[in-house]
Amino acid sequence: MNELDSATRHELIILSRRSKSRVSKFIPKRPTDWRPGTVINPDGVLEKYFTDASAWEFIALKLEQMHPVKVVNLRKPAGAKGYVMKIDIDANIPQLYVKLQLGSGKIYGRSFHYSIHSK
Repeated sequence: MNELDSATRHELIILSRRSKSRVSKFIPKRPTDWRPGTVINPDGVLEKYFTDASAWEFIALKLEQMHPVKVVNLRKPAGAKGYVMKIDIDANIPQLYVKLQLGSGKIYGRSFHYSIHSK
């Protein structure tokens, strides 16, 4: 398993918190399954489900808390690196699956949804 280096973790945190740097739009060369509105926000006082902004803040927080991140090779675009976190939110719901990709001054939200695989 490839572990995330500290410089890349720092870059992911910074870009996750910069609204102009975040991209989660689907395009064929960079498929996306970004569904924060379907995931229960465990800290949501005013919002039961994640919003786009609260999803990105949650990601930044988990990265700051040194949550494990697996470095993977993406199929699209071929050769690009992806950064995957599987996050336990609550014992009664599936894991949250998060996949990110770095670009030139951008962070691409590739996945934010419940994991379809078992824990």
